[in-house]
Amino acid sequence: MKIKGMRWWIISLICLGTIINYLARNSLGVMAPTLKTELNFSTQEYSYVVAAFQLAYTVMQPVCGYVVDFLGLKAGFALFAVLWSAANCLHGFASGWMSLAFFRGLLGLTEAAAIPSGIKAVGEWFPSKERSVAVGWFNAGTSLGAMLAPPLVIYVQLQYNWKAAFFVTGALGLVFAALWWFFYRSPQQHAFITDEERVYITSGQKAPMLDAEGRAPKPKVIEILRTKRFWGIAIPRFLAEPTWQTYSFWIPLYLTTERGMNIREIALFAWLPFLTADMGGILGGYLSPFFMKHFKMRLVNSRLAGIVFGAVCMIAAGCIGLASNAYTAIALFCIGGFSHQIISALLNTLSADVFDGHEVATANGLTGTVSWTGGLTVNLIIGAVVSTLGYNHVFASLAFFDIIGACVAIACLRDRGQYAKA
Repeated sequence: MKIKGMRWWIISLICLGTIINYLARNSLGVMAPTLKTELNFSTQEYSYVVAAFQLAYTVMQPVCGYVVDFLGLKAGFALFAVLWSAANCLHGFASGWMSLAFFRGLLGLTEAAAIPSGIKAVGEWFPSKERSVAVGWFNAGTSLGAMLAPPLVIYVQLQYNWKAAFFVTGALGLVFAALWWFFYRSPQQHAFITDEERVYITSGQKAPMLDAEGRAPKPKVIEILRTKRFWGIAIPRFLAEPTWQTYSFWIPLYLTTERGMNIREIALFAWLPFLTADMGGILGGYLSPFFMKHFKMRLVNSRLAGIVFGAVCMIAAGCIGLASNAYTAIALFCIGGFSHQIISALLNTLSADVFDGHEVATANGLTGTVSWTGGLTVNLIIGAVVSTLGYNHVFASLAFFDIIGACVAIACLRDRGQYAKA
């Protein structure tokens, strides 16, 4: 049986995995007010729990990317999905902030495979001109998972307890691992793809780099790190990631402590910024073809134009601390989620644009390490700053970071004809 548009079914599968991945990681932020009471830890100790995940995730992204490049996408992603599911279930056995931080670190070690795997799959399954659209749709899974976390986790928590919420979100990853193992294949090996679509995909991609024996060479980390194009993606991701980390781990606490919301109100409203983030990630994918068609921009320059657009929109999110009430603050959070995901989707797409197929997951993992170093650093700062200066300075800084990141991306990546056409 042949299926038309098989590449879009593949991106749907990747999106599902990303949703489940981010649902698991955002469960902690939703339950933070409850866990602080149940496990008796402070806001500063909570920042250490968050940092355990971030540190592990930061270190492991290039490792996971290399493993996926080495084992292959099918086996590599399925393996990590099983491991992150087990790690998430272990959260239910935490007895204090230190054991919670340990289990959180295990989750970070394993969940780091999601984005490099997704970017590699996009590189395999999509011609260059469609990659930003594909990344936009699968990247929407990051915010959709975060959006589903408040209502689902709080429902399970209220019906049973906080331990059950971790077990449920962990078990979903096992379902995805099975689906991925049974249904994913490369375009060259997939039985359901039509010959016309296979030709369409390969004709719109750069020819793969092969060694003398016709095999893809192993990715070379040092050579990747030496390139200007790597830092043109890594530095903007370093500056952008703190926004997503702040939204993922601190919105429930902010709405509780600064805006006086209770847990039911958080369940009703805390998912909205992630809904608009979905919209931003998807729109970001379509911005690039729009700029190419109507402004005759080169491929990479069209990605950069979208990043600039997102950075300008982030200015509104920098004003969250000035909002007169909780609902205005949530609206500004929504603009921030929308803007950030435009930037995130296009920066991730650039990895597949400027690196060869055999090194895409490794390169994306390395930029992810730099990215999450920024998120980890800011998370630790937030834990100390909000107790003394409040949240206003944090929100203003996030907008400023993205503007700087857009400038760096333009300086390092602007296409003057140096990139090979697909």
